Amino acid sequence: MKILPRLKIAHLQPKYPLIQGGMAIRVSTGKLAGSVAREGGIGLIAGSGMELDEVRDEIAIARSIANGGIVGINTMVAASKFRAVMETAAKAGIDMLVAGAGFSRDIFDIGRDYGIPVVPIVSGDRVAVLSEKLGAAAVVVEGCEAGGHLGTDRLARDIFPEVKGAVNIPVLLAGGVIDQNDIIEAFNTTKADGVQVGTRFAASFEANVTKPFHDTYLKAEQGDVFRIMSPVGLWGNALATPFSDKVQRGEVQQLTCVNCLKKCSQRFCIIQALIEARAGNLEKGLVFAGEHVFRIKEIMSVKDIFKMFFAGLDYRD
Repeated sequence: MKILPRLKIAHLQPKYPLIQGGMAIRVSTGKLAGSVAREGGIGLIAGSGMELDEVRDEIAIARSIANGGIVGINTMVAASKFRAVMETAAKAGIDMLVAGAGFSRDIFDIGRDYGIPVVPIVSGDRVAVLSEKLGAAAVVVEGCEAGGHLGTDRLARDIFPEVKGAVNIPVLLAGGVIDQNDIIEAFNTTKADGVQVGTRFAASFEANVTKPFHDTYLKAEQGDVFRIMSPVGLWGNALATPFSDKVQRGEVQQLTCVNCLKKCSQRFCIIQALIEARAGNLEKGLVFAGEHVFRIKEIMSVKDIFKMFFAGLDYRD
C-alpha cells in the first residue's frame, strides 16, 4: 500500500511526512522534539512561556538527541515574547519556525533574515493565501478537533480542501490523528501533504509531563473534551480538572500578572494553568487535549508511536 507523500518544506525533507505539534507550556521540550526528529519526523519545541536562555538550552538538548533530524519551534503569536523567542531560536540554528494562536507578519521577516522556513497554522483559505504571499514554505490546517487553542469551529477535514485549492505550497492536516487508520485517511482520502500530530505525542514517555497529566488522558471517554474560553481570546479544547471546573463557575481569581500575553482577559492565567497541569497539580491546572484523546489507551515511546503510524506503509510512486 503506497500512500505516503514525500513531504518537502523548502529545503527540508523528513523521512516521514509528519510534524509533531508544539505543545505548551513545556510539554514538548527538547527531549520530545529531538526524539521525534531522530525517528524521522519534524520535532517541535514549544517556545511559549519559555525564557530565552531556556529556548537555547532546549534546542541544544533536542540537537543532542535528534541524530541530525529536523528540529523546529512553535510559539503562540499571542505571547508577548513571541518575536524575541523566535529570533533567539533562529540565532541558535533552529530548522523551522511554526506559529499558531494568531497571525504574525514578523515571523516572515525572521525567516527571510535567517533563511529558515516559516510554517503558519491556519484555519481558513484567506490566511493561507496571505501566508503564501508573505513567503510561507507550507501551512498547517488545524480544525476544531485539535487540542489547545482553536481558530475555528469547523473540522480540519472540511477546511482542508478549501486551503489546498487556494495555495501552491504543502498543506498539512492537524487534528484527530491517533493511529495508522488516521494516517491512511489523511493521505489517501484527504490528500494531505503531511500531518501534524499533538495529542498522541503528549501521551508519550518523552513528553515533559507527570503521571497525573497522563492519567487524565487515559481516563478520558468520548465526549469528555470541552471548550473553554482562554484569556488569549480563543476557545481551547480541554479535559475537566478541579481547576477547569472552578473556571467554569467563575471562582478563579488571578492574583498576579507577568504580562506573558500581548492581550489577556485576565479571567485566569493561562500560562500558569498549563504549567500546573504539566506538573500534575490539577487543582490549579488546565489540561489541553484533542477531541480524539479518548482513543488513546496507553502511554507509548516515540519510537513505538512511529512504528504504529507507519509500519507497512510506503511512498507514492
